[in-house]
Amino acid sequence: MAPPIRLQLPPRDPRAELQSRLQDAPMEHAEALLSALDLLQALHDRGALDLMRGAAGSCDKVLEIVVEAANAPESIRGARNLIVMVNAIGAIDPEALATCARAVPSALGAMTQPARPPSLWRLMSDFLWDKDVRRGHLALVALLRSLGRSMAAGAGTGRTEPEP
Repeated sequence: MAPPIRLQLPPRDPRAELQSRLQDAPMEHAEALLSALDLLQALHDRGALDLMRGAAGSCDKVLEIVVEAANAPESIRGARNLIVMVNAIGAIDPEALATCARAVPSALGAMTQPARPPSLWRLMSDFLWDKDVRRGHLALVALLRSLGRSMAAGAGTGRTEPEP
């Protein structure tokens, strides 16, 4: 029987491996290192590094201020209102919203053009007989009807003012 082959691996030195990688890094990543140094210099020139150093040194105080502001009733209501608005916007049909969005610039343009005020007869005739104005009325009436229905449903809960 043959004698066993002894395998002698040199002890692994992680510090030496890191040192080797660190020595090779400037050659392998020269462009990235130069870019990072430029960015670092720009941050230093504008005082951003001092600001970050100050924020890191007083992070407990900054965190305390943020938590205090987040616990304010206005912040809580704001967060809840933001969630409600996101849900409302998500429920809108994109085509209907696009139609309304296309109408706004031309309406604003017509409102801001310097012109003589229309006569009372012109306003009344547009109000009563213009098909586009009647379509707008229908949209406003539908919006008011839906708003009134929602308000009536909310009145059944007995709430007279919004929750804090």
